[in-house]
Amino acid sequence: MRIGKQRLAKVLTIIGQMFPEAKGELEWDTPFHLLIAVILSAQTTDKAVNKITPMLWAKYPQIEDLAQANLVDLENSLRTIGLYKNKAKNILKTANLILDKFNGQVPKTHAELESLPGVGRKTANVVLAEVYGIPSIAVDTHVSRVSKRLNISAPDADVAEIERDLMAKIPKKDWIITHHRLIFFGRYHCLAKNPKCSICPLQKYCKYYKDTIAPQKAK
Repeated sequence: MRIGKQRLAKVLTIIGQMFPEAKGELEWDTPFHLLIAVILSAQTTDKAVNKITPMLWAKYPQIEDLAQANLVDLENSLRTIGLYKNKAKNILKTANLILDKFNGQVPKTHAELESLPGVGRKTANVVLAEVYGIPSIAVDTHVSRVSKRLNISAPDADVAEIERDLMAKIPKKDWIITHHRLIFFGRYHCLAKNPKCSICPLQKYCKYYKDTIAPQKAK
């Protein structure tokens, strides 16, 4: 049986106390720059993206500059991050589409954002929440892992199911901050390898601890 709303509220209160300053860690100064940074962050750390974006914005400061970029030059600018060739193609196409279809403005709806190359549900949710303050919960690898370990979602749940579970159990006004706190909890505490279970204040709430860690300690 999945964790209920009241129990989850207690869990999220504790996580909030652990990470009260949780926020997006991608560095950006315009909506378009955030959109591109999130596209680049797929299967790549925020730190790696933050290392290359200052140089990228210096070279292509405006949407128009990126839209007119030479693909090979753009690939070379992204060479240090994963999937850089595919990402270069996507952000080049995205820049042109935003100019041609959306008058140079980053769209404000899921459907419009997801029509852009390299933009899926997670990226759209990040942009809507960060740029426009529209309540959204982006499910990345950290949110997925934590949701399953804490029994918010089933072990085999996909990202769409996890997003629905979180939205159903968390007040809409808390979606954005909860998304950030779950990411911080997964990134800095409930790690994929060697999670900090021995010092975790959520032991009594955590299915992963009860099923995996506690039996090992009892041996």
